[in-house]
Amino acid sequence: MSESVQTATKLTPEEIRVEYERLKQEGGIRARNAATEIGVSEGQLVAARVGAEATRLSDDAEAILKAVISLGEVMALTRNEHCVHERKGIYENPSFFKHGPMTTGLFVNPDIDLRLFMAQWKYAFALTETGKTGARKSLQFFNGAGEAVHKIYLTNHSDEDAYDDLVAMYRHAEQDTSIEIEGTAPKAEERPDSEIDWQGFRSAWENLKDTHDFFPMLRKFKVGRVQALKKIGTDFAAELDNIAARLVLELARDRNCEIMVFVGNKGCIQIHTGPVNKLVEAGGWYNVLDPKFNLHLDEAGISHSWVTKKPSVDGLITAVEIFDTNNELIATFFGKRKPGVPELTEWREIVDSLPRKEISNVA
Repeated sequence: MSESVQTATKLTPEEIRVEYERLKQEGGIRARNAATEIGVSEGQLVAARVGAEATRLSDDAEAILKAVISLGEVMALTRNEHCVHERKGIYENPSFFKHGPMTTGLFVNPDIDLRLFMAQWKYAFALTETGKTGARKSLQFFNGAGEAVHKIYLTNHSDEDAYDDLVAMYRHAEQDTSIEIEGTAPKAEERPDSEIDWQGFRSAWENLKDTHDFFPMLRKFKVGRVQALKKIGTDFAAELDNIAARLVLELARDRNCEIMVFVGNKGCIQIHTGPVNKLVEAGGWYNVLDPKFNLHLDEAGISHSWVTKKPSVDGLITAVEIFDTNNELIATFFGKRKPGVPELTEWREIVDSLPRKEISNVA
């Protein structure tokens, strides 16, 4: 647990609310930033507002998610430290799978396309915030550390009565104004290169059949993702200039190339598939501002960028992956594709035009 959160646990919910109101009066601060300023997690800040703007919901996030279809069109929001992904659509076709004690979930739709890791979904709230455009209603989910996993906002096309019914149905019996905060497990240290079977790893990479097998391969060989990219060889991974993400978006727009944009955290990965059109730089963030899809990318948070090529039964699958200083994945870009269909030629041309970094990268 961070020092700030350890200190903040001494604040009462009333003190948290008072501090939050003070910050709001000073300027239009976002809840995430306000929580950091106060020294609490965002989940603690929302919990402190229970009884006023917030309602604690059932801990059964799976049941709540299955009911969201009743709201009609909503806006799904998933973020990490350096990127926010927003997509409008309907929460259709949910499916959940148990793997021993673990549960994973899927929403596979043209608009709402999510991969869910339910062990991270610990707390749920309904929140009504009043802003310049009136009341803004949402469902917000947090992990045990109080970090936001996923948020669902009503739009002008949502069914507010269905939202109210959902909140009433899943209202938690205990409307506490505080939550128990768990410490965040430290990131595992990478094993030294000398301890890794690079020949075996290279062979496994060469024989990949599906991009979904990539992460299990990393776990099998106990290799860090960036560590693997640095060692595999330039035929499969090459470092790019950090302007790559911006160029991907600009070139996709200019060449009318539909792309896939993956952004996630430990509990949720959210995917946009389709075109990007309106690109705007504002306040240090590079943004996609389209009617159904918004992306907000903190370019200053990008530490390194890579082009990767992974074999599959449909041929090589090319991606652009961007990372922060902790080697955490910020976002991944692909050309639009479906299983059984080779990737777009236009996408490969875009990636081939991206500026590389001159680095030593020997398998």
